Amino acid sequence: MTTPFEHEPHRRPGLFARLRSSFLTGIVVIAPVGLTIWLLWSAMGWVDSVVLPLVPKTVLPEQYIGINLRGIGLIIFFLFTIVVGWVAKGIIGRSLIGFAEGLVERMPVVRTVYSGIKQISETVFAQSERSFEKACLIQYPRRGIWAIGFVSTTARGEVSDRAETGGRLLSIFVPTTPNPTSGFLLFFPEEDVIELDMSVEEAAKLVISAGLVYPNSKDPTVQADTDD
Repeated sequence: MTTPFEHEPHRRPGLFARLRSSFLTGIVVIAPVGLTIWLLWSAMGWVDSVVLPLVPKTVLPEQYIGINLRGIGLIIFFLFTIVVGWVAKGIIGRSLIGFAEGLVERMPVVRTVYSGIKQISETVFAQSERSFEKACLIQYPRRGIWAIGFVSTTARGEVSDRAETGGRLLSIFVPTTPNPTSGFLLFFPEEDVIELDMSVEEAAKLVISAGLVYPNSKDPTVQADTDD
């Protein structure tokens, strides 16, 4: 038995609906590109505002072409950092650094600030082998609740010796949403850590998006419904 509605021709969306769909599609395309360009442009401007006042005006291109080129300060900082790094690797550079650090160690407040910043810099920039190894699942903050974590390394020293566990301890960094650079350092027995097949980058996207972006843009729950 058929109904009158089955013979009704399929109605095309109206003009307003098509314009709205095109507008939203354009936003999806433009927003990531625009935000990336804006962040890079703002970062270059901030570096210029810090570096250029320290550079003699006679060597700035603005004095000769009459245009303030954004990014000149970033280039100067990049070249200056390379030169400092090259000098620091030599005998004279190491001697100067050692002498300067010796002076800093005699200053009660300054030495604390300097040592903290130095440790952070060495961890982030100078020791690439300390990057996260794998993405994992852990039960946190209690059993039955699962969280994404990143395996950093195997716990050693006093932490491993004093922990009341018979096996290895893994150092797990549990990031927060939507800012994965903040989080908690936790130590889990190896048997309580479930390593995931997804990469660290894919797990970070999952955390940043609050669970909206799965690896390969696929939600496993939607895939399961489709298979049914």
